Amino acid sequence: MSKVIIRTSDAPAAIGTYSQAVKIGTTVYLSGQIPLVPATMQMVSDDFSQQTHQVFKNLSAVCEAAGGSLNDMVKLNIFLIDLGQFAVVNEIMSQYFAEPYPARAAVQVSALPRASQIEIDGVMEVPSTH
Repeated sequence: MSKVIIRTSDAPAAIGTYSQAVKIGTTVYLSGQIPLVPATMQMVSDDFSQQTHQVFKNLSAVCEAAGGSLNDMVKLNIFLIDLGQFAVVNEIMSQYFAEPYPARAAVQVSALPRASQIEIDGVMEVPSTH
């Protein structure tokens, strides 16, 4: 089975040696998204809520480019520089996902790229390979 590289200008371009997502069969592995605005490649804001919304918008754009949507996500990994923001993440996530929710981990880290306060990656399962 061959790899299909997923690219979209509706999400931030990769800022390193990685792809926005890689699709193998019906499984899509999404690279971590931080709150960069795709058009400018600048941080959306210093506000945590705005950063979280931007991350979900970026993830959604990559999901759509791969033929799915956020609700096709089966696993999320959420990286936070302050685990005290966990309740905010839950509230915002509920605006982007419908039940049944994906499996998820949330961990606190000491730093993230570009001084972001949040980064999310994950795995999506799409209906077909087309």
